[in-house]
Amino acid sequence: MNINRIKSLKGSIHIPGDKSISHRGIMLGALANGKTEINHFLQGADCLSTISCFQKLGIDIVNSKNSVLIEGKGLHGLLPSKEILDVGNSGTTTRLLSGILAGQSFITTLNGDASIQKRPMNRIITPLTQMGAKIESLNNNGCTPLKITGSPLKGIHYHSPIASAQVKSCILLAGLYADSPTSVTEPFVSRNHTELMSSSFGAEITVQNTTVTIDPDPTLEGQKIDVPGDISSAAFFIVAGLIIPNSEIIIKNVGINPTRDGILKVCKDMGANIKLENIHTSNGELIADIIVSTSSLTGTVIEGSIIPTLIDEIPIIAVLACFAKGTTVIKDAQELKVKESNRIDVMVRNLTAMGADISATDDGMIIKGGKPLHGAVINSDFDHRIAMAFSIAALNAESETEILGIECINISYPDFFTDLNNLIQK
Repeated sequence: MNINRIKSLKGSIHIPGDKSISHRGIMLGALANGKTEINHFLQGADCLSTISCFQKLGIDIVNSKNSVLIEGKGLHGLLPSKEILDVGNSGTTTRLLSGILAGQSFITTLNGDASIQKRPMNRIITPLTQMGAKIESLNNNGCTPLKITGSPLKGIHYHSPIASAQVKSCILLAGLYADSPTSVTEPFVSRNHTELMSSSFGAEITVQNTTVTIDPDPTLEGQKIDVPGDISSAAFFIVAGLIIPNSEIIIKNVGINPTRDGILKVCKDMGANIKLENIHTSNGELIADIIVSTSSLTGTVIEGSIIPTLIDEIPIIAVLACFAKGTTVIKDAQELKVKESNRIDVMVRNLTAMGADISATDDGMIIKGGKPLHGAVINSDFDHRIAMAFSIAALNAESETEILGIECINISYPDFFTDLNNLIQK
């Protein structure tokens, strides 16, 4: 796809449903008794992979686009799949589902696309094995395909070396099937959607500092879930509204969970014109309208405990930093290397091609802002967040930008360009 510079962005949009919450709604709805209704479910490829996997495990799920209805069978109601479960490109599906399958009474094999087959799964294999799970990486490389032989599990206290919601959630979901409480301690708090939603379904969850504990064998009851807009998707429009001249955008009904709102804090630290209105809570999740307008920005340092709250937003934050005065330093973000692509390398390579002054470090990048960007040929490496980040960068770059592999955006935001085009002032 070819993209050119635009004059301004104005108007309001509704962002698709939160990806993390959509995944977890399907999973917990399947393990609950009775009906669960999910409204504003994200109809992206990753979340559809989760639906498909649970349908193959014997759960009746009706996806009518506007809402998803799940007929839960209780904690012990899953059935063996007659085929390999295809997780597609979804790391969330792979890791969280592995935790659930570890406690079943049958054998399952999980596999996904070429990207998933390179992503590290030892980070869940290790704690699950400590719980008594039997998990085999069939290629002996710590990646999918995974063969999971359901086993009796024991409760553990796992000290995770990384702050990862996928790792934490995998262990907590396995803890539903353990013989005693299961705890996870992280170096920093990662996103807490699993804790909030599990509690709303009836699980016993306790949180103390960076440690979460779940009690085994709860009775989960079906719920109605209203999924807020995904702040990770909103991030692209937040940045667009800040860097494109004469712009003002209202992004409606976005989840601003404190474990996910790091991008808002970074934008404010950089001097952004950004404010929140209509703040309210639904299903334990904090929600607001986000209003952004063109801003004069300055560089900042992004490190430490804020990183887990914005890890998926770092590609678009790197774009934002190119339009700020001074230097922005991103540290403690080694996790970027094992996402859908090595996001440090991909961002540095492509922004350099557009004329940015950017360099990679072992755990992040250094961006010296203020150099005008120009068009280039961008290889997205089939990473949806890379493709969207450079779609925004191209809107404020001299000459035309060509983005390869743009179709990967369907993974998380199928209507991205429709929503973008509705804001562009002709």
